This record gives sequence, C-alpha cells and structure tokens, in this order.
Amino acid sequence: MLGASSYTYAEAAPDEQMISWLTAHMRALEFFGGVPQLIVPDNPRTGVTRACRYDPDLNPTYQQMAMHYGVGVVPARPYKPRDKAKVESGVLVVERWIMAALRNHRFFTIEDLNRAIRELLTKLNQRPFRKRPGSRASLFESIDKPALSPLPLDRFDLSEWLKARVNIDYHVAFDGNFYSVPYNLVHEVVEVRATPTTVEIFHKGKRVASHLRSRETNKAVTINEHRPKSHQEHLAWTPSRIVTWARTIGPNTARLVERMMEEKPHPEMGYRACLGVIRLGNKYGQDRMEASALRALLTGACRLKNIESILKTSLDRQPLEAAPDVAPPAAHDNIRGASYFDSGEPAC
Repeated sequence: MLGASSYTYAEAAPDEQMISWLTAHMRALEFFGGVPQLIVPDNPRTGVTRACRYDPDLNPTYQQMAMHYGVGVVPARPYKPRDKAKVESGVLVVERWIMAALRNHRFFTIEDLNRAIRELLTKLNQRPFRKRPGSRASLFESIDKPALSPLPLDRFDLSEWLKARVNIDYHVAFDGNFYSVPYNLVHEVVEVRATPTTVEIFHKGKRVASHLRSRETNKAVTINEHRPKSHQEHLAWTPSRIVTWARTIGPNTARLVERMMEEKPHPEMGYRACLGVIRLGNKYGQDRMEASALRALLTGACRLKNIESILKTSLDRQPLEAAPDVAPPAAHDNIRGASYFDSGEPAC
C-alpha cells in the first residue's frame, strides 16, 4: 500500500519462503509501475535475519533485491504495529473487500485465486471515497505515481547463492536435498546457485553441475556421469570399507550400516548416514552403540535420526520387550478350523 493515496496491492502466495517473499515484492512494484523511496515491512524471518529495535539485519538476498531496485528497507520495530499503521489498515480493508468476497469460492490453483483477487483489487482501488472526492486510483495518478522512481530495465534475479563443501558421497546438501557433482570434487568447497527451478554448482567460477530443483525432501538428485569409475582416491571409500570400520565397534553396528546402505538405490547415498553412526559410536562408546544398533535392527528404526534418539533418551539401556504370545482361538462349534479348508469340501 502506498502512503499518500492508499493505493493497494494484494496477492496470494503458496508459502512464506524467500522466493514467494521476493516475488510478491517485485509484482507489487510492477503493479505500481515504479519504485518508492522506502519499503516498511514487518519482521518475518524471510526478510529480517535479526530483528532489532534500532538496527535490524536484513536477509542478504532481500538486501540485494532492495539494492537492485534502489529502494530502502526500514522494517517496523518488533511489537510496534504503529510503525506501519498504513499497512495495518490496508490489511483490514483487504480482508473486508477481497477475502470476505471470496470466502465461499473454491480455487484449485494459485493462478486462479490471484486472477480473482486482481479483479476485486481493481474495484477496491477505483471505489470512491466516502468522505472526500476521488478514489485510491485517482489519488495514485495525481500524487504517488509522479513521485515513484522508474523500474530497472531487468527484473531482480531470484537466485540464491551459498557455499558448501562436497561430501564423500560426491553430493552437496541444499534445501533438504542432495545434488551430485563430479566425484573428483570430493571435499572441495563449491558455490551453489539456486533458482525456483534449477540448482547449479560452481567450482572456481566454472559450472560443474546443473540439476532440476527437487521439491521433495531428503532426496538425492544424481547424474550418472558424476559417479566414480576408476578414481583411486574415491575407490578407497567402498561399502566394504565402511562396514569394516563399523565392525570395529561391533557386529550389530556392522549389520546396521549394511542395512542402511541396502535401503538406498546406490550404496554411496548411505555413506553420510553410516559415517554418522560411526561417529555416534565414538561419542557414546561401543557398548551403547551396539545396544542401540541391536534395538534399531529389531524394531526396523534404522535411520540415523532414530539411532540418535535411542542414544539421547537412553533407550539402549532398557531391556528389549519380547513380542507377546498370541493365544490360539478358542474351540467353538461355529469355527471350522484349518482342517475344514484342507478337506476340499464345498461350502454350503
């Protein structure tokens, strides 16, 4: 909402993540057709990494967007809604004139919902004021629009950049998933550039991998060409080596890491979790690790987070409960029993 005219923009977003946050900002500026001098947002984690009464820290990507558009960002102070009183009143107006009007409608896509919002938004901005002449749209044309700075020629690039180290399974962790790089980059520091649709990985300024961004969780996205063939340094890390290492803790731990690798499409995808199990053995001791591995194998809870939970809650020190014996069914005239079906007699 713009200050002088109360000219309003609203849209629906699928979530409150960084991409949705920045996209909403860009669409609002494009809707206004220009850039104001200041933006006064709230203090969401998406936009403000450290909320402070006097000197808040903006998220680096949010700061880059503000620099791209040449606009200042001054977040409202925590628990001070009057710092953005104009926005608070605008939210109330949108709730009354848009959300209330759509409350009984059902939409199956965000695009359909935003089309309906845009139609009502146009009516809201053109609706005449009750106590003064004109409307939000007319005041915007005469007051706010001339004061806006022009939009830059290009939209802000929604890329996220971060540094990561390649693990021994030649994958890089990003956004809850794992993306492969050529195996000879194991232990190297790389740069990850993520857009809403792709994840690109750079090493020393050169792109070494490009993947479609996964919207799942805990998924390994692997290109076959990235897998090792005859690289001696990587071949030292084999499933047998990890099992042998786990066997120094005990046979239960060795069976556990074998099970963890067997459950993956490729053994390399289980290396990270297996190393975590071995480190837990060093932290809690061999006896406790063996007991927790036995409990995990018997209960089927063979993921790293399950092992950590067993050790943290000391479940490994409690005796395993034997499976209850199931009593045979009581004899009764109405129960035919297995022998009836073995006789081959037809049912009446």
